[in-house]
Amino acid sequence: METSNTSQNGQETSLRDKVIMAIKQVYDPEIPVDVYDLGLIYEITVYPVNNVYVLMTLTSPNCPSAEYIPTEVKDKIQQIQGINNVEVEVTFDPPYSQDMMSEAAKLELGFL
Repeated sequence: METSNTSQNGQETSLRDKVIMAIKQVYDPEIPVDVYDLGLIYEITVYPVNNVYVLMTLTSPNCPSAEYIPTEVKDKIQQIQGINNVEVEVTFDPPYSQDMMSEAAKLELGFL
């Protein structure tokens, strides 16, 4: 879908990459892996005029960092130059599982 508009594709892709890099700066305090590689990010959408929507989850509904992690994700994205509005939504559907981790995260945590 993103490749259909070549003139915007370069801008959208680079902005999306910047959003991912910003998210990768956020860590669950109990796990030494960033929330992106943990698989906590379900969706990243960059809309026209540089509005960003992130759908994410937490490792559990009782996560002690439930308030902190989504707020930090939003703050990191808002620091990107040119970003207008950022919306971060937390969901528990589907529930988080370790299968959602990247290979790098599984390796880091000794699951591989």
